[in-house]
Amino acid sequence: MYKATINDTIFEVNFSDEKGLKGSINGQLFEMDFIESGHSNHLISEGRSYRIECVELNKEDKTCIVKVNNKEILVSVKDRYDDLLEKLGMDQLNNQKINELKAPMPGLVIDVLVENGQTVCKGDSLLVLEAMKMENSLKSPTDGVIASIEVKKSNAVEKNQVLIRFA
Repeated sequence: MYKATINDTIFEVNFSDEKGLKGSINGQLFEMDFIESGHSNHLISEGRSYRIECVELNKEDKTCIVKVNNKEILVSVKDRYDDLLEKLGMDQLNNQKINELKAPMPGLVIDVLVENGQTVCKGDSLLVLEAMKMENSLKSPTDGVIASIEVKKSNAVEKNQVLIRFA
């Protein structure tokens, strides 16, 4: 079961085949034909023809902008696992602001690759930590600005020691 939200209206969608061409929306059965043709696709449902194109897809937010007959529509989709996480109060875990980077293990700082005030993107290398005779590039867990660097080159660090703080 999926829940698709369009303009604050929620549609409960259940598919009854592997291709997603048959099923029900809010309890009403549907069946459609789908033809892929390059960037846009063609959908026929209940005798009506629709040209559909995915304009933008955000997998992290589970949203997409779909163009239907040249009209853009924002769609957000939840599955049963999203509902379960919401019921358990765990649905906002990915949205928590990350304020610091901590050492994942004890080691020696080999190199610091950023400066105070520098803007970084998620995945950028921040520093190199040697642990168990291996060099590990520690990457930014978030987009942000470096507020302070708590270690220097050649410092020994302990597990969970704060290395960098974000603004």
